[in-house]
Formats: sequence, structure tokens, C-alpha cells
Amino acid sequence: MKIANKPEVKHELLNACLAVQQKKVDNANAAMKQAQESANGEKGSMGDKFESFREQMQIDRDMHAKQYDEASEVLATMLKIDADKPNTLVALGAVALTDFQNLFISASLGQVKVGENTFVAVSLSSPIYLILAGKKKGDRFTFRDKEYKILDVF
Repeated sequence: MKIANKPEVKHELLNACLAVQQKKVDNANAAMKQAQESANGEKGSMGDKFESFREQMQIDRDMHAKQYDEASEVLATMLKIDADKPNTLVALGAVALTDFQNLFISASLGQVKVGENTFVAVSLSSPIYLILAGKKKGDRFTFRDKEYKILDVF
């Protein structure tokens, strides 16, 4: 696959991934606030039931707070990506085109479509990235018993 305007594709890809990640942050934050409001706002005359409900809402709030923190950390990492920086090696912010799939090293977000091209957004901790890290155009690697060739990195 040939990509004519690599910087433009990289910008579009980064912006699409940032939007998805920002939505994850916003959703976790809203869920966390909702659980806290439910815990604070529920009043009742049945003391034991109220306390167990309140405890459950606090547990939910803590779970959503953890999701919010994790999503925010991923977003912060993604904001460090410079889409104008050309990459020759597979690293954070690189696009790696292979003979099987196209990868964007950013965050584990799954498939992202930009124009006619589909990319798989993967994180620095994903198994395929751990194999790909530091490789360049023309290199070969094996992942899940399938041999890949890197056609381009930018």
C-alpha cells in the first residue's frame, strides 16, 4: 500500500485516536461523578439499606476513578506524539505499514479508518509492538505464527 500524503494521514490518524481517547476520559469522568452524586444524594429511612447502597456507589465511584486515571494517562502519552516528526523506526507515534495490516503506535484503540485506509491503533505494551519496536522499513518479523514484512514506516 502506498500513502501519498504521509504527514496528512498521520495528523488525521492522531486526531481520530485523540478524539476516541478523550471520549473514554469524558465517559469515565461522568460515570465517576454520577456514582458520587448517587452516593451523596440517596436519603432513606432504612439505615442499613442506605449504607450498603452508599458503599456500593463508593465502590463504583472508585472503579470509575481508576478508569478515568488510566484513560487520562493514555491521553497524556498520546498528546506527546508529534505528527510532524517523521519516523524511520517503529516507536511511539510511528505508522507502520505491513503486508498484512497497518499499525499506528499510540494507544490500544483497535481499528481506526482514515480516508480509504484502515489502521490498528496499538499501545507500547501490546504484544505486536513489543516485537516491532525499533524495526524499520524492509524488516521482517513473526507474530502469532504469521510472517510480516514492514513495507513502510513514517
